[in-house]
Amino acid sequence: MALAVVAALSHRPAAAIDAGPRQQTESPYFFVRGGLPGVDALPLKRTAVDVQVSGVIAEVRVTQHYRNEGQRAIEADYVFPGSTRAAVGGMQVRIADRLITAQIREKQQARIEYAAARQEGKTAALLEQQRPNVFQMRVANILPGDEVQVELRYTELLLPEAGRYAFVFPTVVGPRYAGAPTADGRNAWAAQPTLREGEAPASAFTLQARIAAPLAIHDIRSRTHAIEVQQSADQPTQATIQLADGRGPANNRDFVLDYRLAGDQLAAGLMLSQGQGPDAENFFLALVQPPKAVAATQIAPREYIFVVDISGSMHGFPLDTAKAMLQRLIGGLRPSDRFNVLLFSGSSRMLAPKAVPATQANIERALAALGQTQGSGGTELIPALRRVYAEPKAPDVSRSIVVVTDGYVTVEQEAFALVRKHLDQANLFAFGIGSSVNRALIEGLARAGRGEPFIITDPVQAPEQAARFRQMVESPVLTSVKLRFEGLDVYDLEPAVQPDVLGERPVLVFGKWRGQPQGRLLVQGHTAAGPWQQAIDVPAMPDAQGAALPALWARHRIAQLSDQEALEGGDAFRSAITQLGLRYTLLTPYTSFIAVDQVVRNPNPADSTRVQQPQPLPQGVSALAVGETATVVAGAEVPSTPEPETLGAVLLVLSMLAMLHRRARRAKAGRFTA
Repeated sequence: MALAVVAALSHRPAAAIDAGPRQQTESPYFFVRGGLPGVDALPLKRTAVDVQVSGVIAEVRVTQHYRNEGQRAIEADYVFPGSTRAAVGGMQVRIADRLITAQIREKQQARIEYAAARQEGKTAALLEQQRPNVFQMRVANILPGDEVQVELRYTELLLPEAGRYAFVFPTVVGPRYAGAPTADGRNAWAAQPTLREGEAPASAFTLQARIAAPLAIHDIRSRTHAIEVQQSADQPTQATIQLADGRGPANNRDFVLDYRLAGDQLAAGLMLSQGQGPDAENFFLALVQPPKAVAATQIAPREYIFVVDISGSMHGFPLDTAKAMLQRLIGGLRPSDRFNVLLFSGSSRMLAPKAVPATQANIERALAALGQTQGSGGTELIPALRRVYAEPKAPDVSRSIVVVTDGYVTVEQEAFALVRKHLDQANLFAFGIGSSVNRALIEGLARAGRGEPFIITDPVQAPEQAARFRQMVESPVLTSVKLRFEGLDVYDLEPAVQPDVLGERPVLVFGKWRGQPQGRLLVQGHTAAGPWQQAIDVPAMPDAQGAALPALWARHRIAQLSDQEALEGGDAFRSAITQLGLRYTLLTPYTSFIAVDQVVRNPNPADSTRVQQPQPLPQGVSALAVGETATVVAGAEVPSTPEPETLGAVLLVLSMLAMLHRRARRAKAGRFTA
């Protein structure tokens, strides 16, 4: 009896056909086949990826083949990952001999059109962005025997890291816990069915990439997949790569391909695109790439200004930890470096009238002054930043501002704007110290200052975070970077001002231009050897790959607006992001692609069944990611580690059953005694 009650409590509809949001958890759950007879539970049969890399731009075509091998019409629902840099700009749907080109729509309008087409019995496809790198595809009214082919197209920019270019194609969305869904069903994308641990995905996966580079391609490799590389000695600037056959499943982990280009000198490049028509826009891309390795003689002089919060909220552990960290940072400076320390609370003071050389005597004096400070007063961050930016800076010096605070202020937006305005003067790195840091401020400052955020919640983290910072700023190659166009009218630059070129971080600038393609670009800056300048003639003809620049420019602008929206909360930039998506035909949080076949193909659309395509567990991820174990009971999905309320209900029922059982035994025993 007890087992029967437990089974009744834990039985739920099969995951393959569960269309409603999960109320207990939003993490993926194990997929159980055979949930409904006559339904194809795995409609995605294969995915083919074709990549064309030209210079620094990758154009990617992803073709998904859906086929209904069941006996009932279905609606396929598939969540899949994407590149964080992808500008998704097109979708086509092919049904038999008919090709439908998707249209970009405002997100809610696209949903309305999709729902109407589904109810009318028309085959339709809807592509939505659920996260910047997570997308959802829905295809309605796939009839038995139908094969529907959905083709997605996107572009992305490949930038080198540590001298190597990398192309990444994610193949699976890993398990995620998203909490309870909201009333409008948001976050429901995370409730995807998942194959069991060790079970290979049933859908096939192929990938082929072709690389055409301006320089010879060296050391092509993939640390994630077995690949076959074709490259001839007489054409070292071109290569073809494909997945090797027979090496097990390939779509349960990210595919990462990386390679190196010949050349170790600082280089600059310019790419143009020219629009057609009287109202067309013209775009450019400028790239300044540092050398592969930086010799000590090439490292420009460095200057650090440490902006340290000594307000009342920093008293105790935060300030003590800040002192220990600064001891490591300042103590590790080279004699050729210069530094200063600004202490701020309700007011601010510099430890020296101007930056001083990092001699042992100066370092000891600064550390002694820091050791005597005690936290008190308010947190006047804006006046402190203004004072730092007002400090004179030599043109041949790479300046880094290091802000150390718990972030307990309410002037985030003003601080971000101030840092962005002075990006040409310094990079900014932010250290948040405390048990409850204002991460929005710390991360926002670093993003605005083209730096990096560091969070320290206990003293043990201080040494490793200090070492991480020193490694990051070790090799500034080009400082005071300026781009000046002669003969070409440019506007709408992204970013508006340029940060320093570090040893492993290139400078990237998008923008628009008017008039005729003429003149030249001057890239100017300072290296350790003195002033540096490179002149690049503006190409008379647009580059063949320049067609991707409008989408990449818009994608970069959308990313900036999305970051700002996330920092501020709400949807203050919804209209601007939506307009960019509609104008440049891009998938965004507020725009979607919708394709509708106008032929009514399903006379009984109400009888269609929704099927959620299951995800494989990523390679190396165990079933613990979705619950410690999972048990199938009567074809249903049952988490082995119940939610607290479910477990409590089960225990309550068992206790009641045990009590009733004991009472029955006593009554029976009494009857025997009598």
